Amino acid sequence: MTDKPPKLTAPPWASIEWSIMRAAREIRKSFDAIFNDFGLNLSGAALLALVMEHGPLSQTKLGTSLQMGRASAGALVDDLETRGIVRRQASPSDKRVWLVELTDEGQELANQIEQRHRKLRDEYPKVAIENDLSKMTVTLDLITDNLQQQREKKTN
Repeated sequence: MTDKPPKLTAPPWASIEWSIMRAAREIRKSFDAIFNDFGLNLSGAALLALVMEHGPLSQTKLGTSLQMGRASAGALVDDLETRGIVRRQASPSDKRVWLVELTDEGQELANQIEQRHRKLRDEYPKVAIENDLSKMTVTLDLITDNLQQQREKKTN
């Protein structure tokens, strides 16, 4: 008898969905652990990465990109703003919209996070070449987009 926990192999759980969910949980735990000393979890790190890559974004766009509700995104931005990592500024094109941008401290933190992210990816098992990982990312994005579109059709 082995001490290893059993895996679900009987239908309907012997599917790519179950494998993706298991991998996602482990990836999330790994990210949360490496960002913990920054006082961030994966959502906070991802928010900084989005703003670093795309420039100032509205809280609504950040929430949508991070798949968070408005209240959760607002609470995250509030926390980061209190810590001096981001700041809100009025949009030049629409004064009703507040854009979230990185402070200098936030920019430095985003750079450190990027370095940590690279280290974490280096720890992933070397079971696939970069090209395979790229194809997997495209496929997972396609699954995500299609499922979101189907869910939106049902709610409209």
